[in-house]
Amino acid sequence: MKRIIYTLLFVLISVAANGQAKYVFYFIGDGMGVNQVNGTEMYAAELQNGTIGVQPLLFTQFPVATVATTFSGTNSVTDSAAAGTALATGKKTYNHAISVDQDKNPIQTLAEKAKRAGKKVGVTTSVSVDHATPAAFYAHQPDRNMYYEIALDLPKAGFDFYAGGGFLKPNKTFEKKDAPDIFPIFEEAGYTVARGYNDYKNKASKAEKMILIQEEGASPSCLPYAIDRKPGDLTLAQITESAIDFLTKDNKKGFFLMVEGGKIDWACHSNDAATTFKEIQDMDDAIKVAYEFYKKHPKETLIVVTADHETGGIGLGTGRYELNLKALQYQKQSADELSRHISELRKTKDNKVTWEDMKAFLGEKMGFWKELPVSWEQEKMLRDEFEKSFIKHKVVYAESLYSKSEPMAACAKKVMNEIAMVGWVSGGHSAGYVPVFAIGAGSQLFGEKIDNTEIPKRIAKAAKY
Repeated sequence: MKRIIYTLLFVLISVAANGQAKYVFYFIGDGMGVNQVNGTEMYAAELQNGTIGVQPLLFTQFPVATVATTFSGTNSVTDSAAAGTALATGKKTYNHAISVDQDKNPIQTLAEKAKRAGKKVGVTTSVSVDHATPAAFYAHQPDRNMYYEIALDLPKAGFDFYAGGGFLKPNKTFEKKDAPDIFPIFEEAGYTVARGYNDYKNKASKAEKMILIQEEGASPSCLPYAIDRKPGDLTLAQITESAIDFLTKDNKKGFFLMVEGGKIDWACHSNDAATTFKEIQDMDDAIKVAYEFYKKHPKETLIVVTADHETGGIGLGTGRYELNLKALQYQKQSADELSRHISELRKTKDNKVTWEDMKAFLGEKMGFWKELPVSWEQEKMLRDEFEKSFIKHKVVYAESLYSKSEPMAACAKKVMNEIAMVGWVSGGHSAGYVPVFAIGAGSQLFGEKIDNTEIPKRIAKAAKY
């Protein structure tokens, strides 16, 4: 009898200690596989301490850690739409689907369950608000490219806070027909649109529902890469801070907030290691904002960090049993921005760029020859590409899923990967495991290897949606 009583007491104490997740943070690093996280920490160790090992990110120190599988309902290698749907609904579907099943019927999302449970809900990202992962939490469409139709689903969901770069197709349907602009539709549905962090702060107190996007003139597709950021640019940490501020306003019932680090994936599609690691560090900065909130409400807050899939098949080491990740510090901008500057150099020099000009340019932007030794083979690779695209004017742009770059920029990135000893399998997704980290109320539910469909189910259990 005593044994039963003690067992019951232990269960009750455990439940009290873990509590119900009144506040839920769900961070998704798009394209962020296990090696992306490990590489970021090893890069930080080399750079900050000059040591071999890891300098931990905040989220990797959470007490619960595991891995998840990511295959979709129709493909061994998922796309972001099917993976986003799995993370949002707990159901597998076909690649390109946005929270509909294989018969194209809507599937209820975790965010919708939270809203029905009386919670305030936020869906945020560093890319466009109508992109696959955020869309999977509020929209139900048969194809991820139906950006206008996805945007129309936003007010139908009725969530309290949305944020991201902007909207890709504000007045064009999937069939490329003209359509009413979405912004008046948002406003008619009761949403205040804030353009930039300062505009948010000016409007937040009087707004009932909020859409935070970048300032007028910025690209609606995404926030700038962290490595390219300029003063005044909207950041993922600011979005997270704004979301917490807005969702806690006049709210005693709690909230659900999804935050996507969407450009990790973009950098991996480009096989750009320096930019990838900076994006993961940037998402960690956003997680730090959530963690500060957690410290004030530790028994009521759950933070879960995961990814939708791995991108690029990144390898840490290329056969020499060593790494030189600290070399990446000399890359001053993303490969995309490097490409833009090379195009500007062409115009400035009226297409009369010399090899000396290019060496000076790459020395400044990538550290080649100045801080980083370049082998004869690597210099030949760069020189051959220069001859082809600047002397013979045979310019064949290198394309990845989200960018199109000058061949000289692509070649410089390849040389940097060689110097850092980072390898890439492809410019697409892989079926590799993704990490799962958790802390707070209900985090004990994430203890063993799981499938991605289990994550939203366990969040719902922890929050009692």
